[in-house]
Amino acid sequence: MIPAGRFAPSPSGDLHLGNLRTAVLAWLFARQTGRRFLLRIEDLDRARSGAETAQIRDLQALGLDWDEAPTRQSERTEFYSEAIDTLNSQGLLYECFCTRRDISEAASAPHTVPGQYPGTCRNLSEAEKVRRRRDRPAALRLRAAVERFTIRDLLHGSYTDAVDDFVVVRNDRVPAYNLAVVVDDAAQGVDQVVRGDDLLSSAPRQSYLAKLLGYPELEYAHVPLALNSSGQRLAKRDGAVTLSQLGVNRSRELIFASLGLPASLPEALKAFDPRLLPRGPWIFSERAEDDGLGNDETVGRSH
Repeated sequence: MIPAGRFAPSPSGDLHLGNLRTAVLAWLFARQTGRRFLLRIEDLDRARSGAETAQIRDLQALGLDWDEAPTRQSERTEFYSEAIDTLNSQGLLYECFCTRRDISEAASAPHTVPGQYPGTCRNLSEAEKVRRRRDRPAALRLRAAVERFTIRDLLHGSYTDAVDDFVVVRNDRVPAYNLAVVVDDAAQGVDQVVRGDDLLSSAPRQSYLAKLLGYPELEYAHVPLALNSSGQRLAKRDGAVTLSQLGVNRSRELIFASLGLPASLPEALKAFDPRLLPRGPWIFSERAEDDGLGNDETVGRSH
């Protein structure tokens, strides 16, 4: 199987320019290295009616293509079940009955590492598990044997972060993101993951889980996000930020200009050099200015 890169949006709404910029980068990374490029719809959590269709339309409008029909996580549950059974058979999963409030209160206790699960349910007795099952369904957590794990990233170099006993199956029995994404990448032959750098801290957990499951190591490239003028992640509240609002040509212009590339996908592929990518976030701001069509013109600048 030829290795692949991928773009994996959640169908919760329209893709904004920051999402589309990441998709363009994922496509460029994959195509430049002779990889297949895949589109995966990550719809386990939430899906808004019509969002998947709109997202595919916008990606195609920018000229992006993929080598197989788009896949959906909601149709891949047998893969997750197999991985869960493998982990369970090795004694690597345990039931957790904690609520968010329980975890929040435990996290404020002395000597607890902020943001990490403190292991409250790690060593419950069988009698205690039976008692707690009467009150609340259990999630399944990974019994991690390391505290930290290191990955290699094309843009960030060697990156090490914490690995705690993270959830792999939610208490509604839905596979958690950290499990599903690892299983999907391995099953689809994805060996290169290009995504926003807000997910960089998740990579050590996912890479550690992949190692436990015997999957090959991935090549990562966590790319800078698009931020608004206040330094917050770009969102629909920031005005005209989607392709349907700005139009295909203007959107393409802004995205490729922010990367220092020609506003043509074939030409951008010829000119693409990951070493020259901007390392800071793309600061995207809206300026009230007549563009001849009666709309505000949106401008972007790269930092």
